[in-house]
Amino acid sequence: MPQSNLEKQEAKLKQLNQKIKAEKNKIEQSLGKQIIKSANLDYATLTTPQIKMIAKKVAAFLNQAQNNQ
Repeated sequence: MPQSNLEKQEAKLKQLNQKIKAEKNKIEQSLGKQIIKSANLDYATLTTPQIKMIAKKVAAFLNQAQNNQ
């Protein structure tokens, strides 16, 4: 049974959303890896609370820098 144009567009949209999600994950992982590397942190000893604290500090720094522009 042939697909309608709407079904084809929905399939393309779903595929595009998956690509966007994959790219976001790739960027997030790369950013996290660079922060860990630049801060000389040890993957093995990072805890969830430490990760959250680092994320908050980075976000605060970026927000402050953005507000100062």
